Amino acid sequence: MIKILICGAAGKMGRMIIDRVLSESELELVGAVESKGNRSVGKPIGKIKITDGLENVVKSCDIVIDFTSPNATIGNLETARKNKKPIVIGTTGLDEKGIDKIKNASREIPVVFAPNMSVGVNLLFKLVDEVAGVLSNYDVEIIEAHHNQKKDAPSGTALKLAEIIADKLNLTKIYGRQGITGPRKKEIGIHSVRAGDIVGEHTVVFAGPGERIELIHRAHSRDTLAAGAVLAAKWLIGKKPGLYSMRDVLGL
Repeated sequence: MIKILICGAAGKMGRMIIDRVLSESELELVGAVESKGNRSVGKPIGKIKITDGLENVVKSCDIVIDFTSPNATIGNLETARKNKKPIVIGTTGLDEKGIDKIKNASREIPVVFAPNMSVGVNLLFKLVDEVAGVLSNYDVEIIEAHHNQKKDAPSGTALKLAEIIADKLNLTKIYGRQGITGPRKKEIGIHSVRAGDIVGEHTVVFAGPGERIELIHRAHSRDTLAAGAVLAAKWLIGKKPGLYSMRDVLGL
């Protein structure tokens, strides 16, 4: 049995990951954590109750899965590091300082850190890298769409896509356009839509003379993300300290 602890247990992703863990016979949910003051603290989930501090339950787990907020994630990461527990991080919106802290912690514990844990999106990362290498003189635009409650923009997935292409083609990233912008420069345009209950959609456009190629991923349910997070947790058990991605988990 792999003993799993979920941070962000009352959130949309947290609830779906918990359902996935409870449905798999080789997994055991031993902890569920929410922020102090959250109305879910103290409520039962199976045989356990939601608590308001990772430090209260971290010793009982084999691995931590964190889908919270940037500040909470960094605090949970530090607790996992002190207790030598591997951690899967799916939180988006982390700044460079937060990412540096993840990199530093990964020298002591194994960490999977991914802006998106779906199999399809991680295949998209690979495809975009390959297409950018061939269509190096094409213009590139990224359009992402999510529900109207998403807090960060652009999405972590869009930023990862842009990072892959920018590193490959030495392009600058810009976020939307307004006014008289002049002719296009060596840039990737990144655009965000926030509307309704869109789970997640990412389109990468490569446009050249007389043609364009569009690579599109649409998420119909968050369940694919929950499945990816649990897969990452199972894969990470027994790994050496290091910073891993979903491409590592999936063998891409």
